[in-house]
Amino acid sequence: MNFKVLKSERVYQAYKFDVRQDLIELPNGKTGLYDIVVHSGAVAMLPLDAEGKIHFVRQFRPSTGKPILEIPAGTLEPGEHPEACAQRELREEIGMAPGRLTPLSDFYLAPGYSTERMYLFLAEDLHPETLPADDDEFLKVEKLSMHEAFEAMHSGAIEEAKTMLALFLTRQLLQKRAGEILP
Repeated sequence: MNFKVLKSERVYQAYKFDVRQDLIELPNGKTGLYDIVVHSGAVAMLPLDAEGKIHFVRQFRPSTGKPILEIPAGTLEPGEHPEACAQRELREEIGMAPGRLTPLSDFYLAPGYSTERMYLFLAEDLHPETLPADDDEFLKVEKLSMHEAFEAMHSGAIEEAKTMLALFLTRQLLQKRAGEILP
């Protein structure tokens, strides 16, 4: 399949992303105009404490019009390494620093319209260490066991994808560590 970018132009600049329009020649010789959200990338962490509790944050998300329960996450600064961003975001959002970060996955969040790549980590060996929260973040930390988190997901109380994926990948990793046979 041959796709050729004929023209690419930034049409909007926002605080955390830009929007560009790409004119692309398609394999059939026709052209298509695509709006692309250009994003520097993000991290998300499933913080698991020594008691087996997951530290979630509840925060208002303007796009949903309501507060939602999710794992801590944040946007990569230009040139920032994902692990450094994960360390910083955990300290800002839940007041804890991880002694260990285990990569779970990295993936495109919405490749149909965005360049955003998310790096997902399991954060363990947590210890208190805070950084000031961002001025626009008002977060409430809530702790749930893995069982409670899966119940919340199945009941619809957890309704966003990065958190769901983190729960499944973490459960799989913990089962593997325990020597359980996985399909």
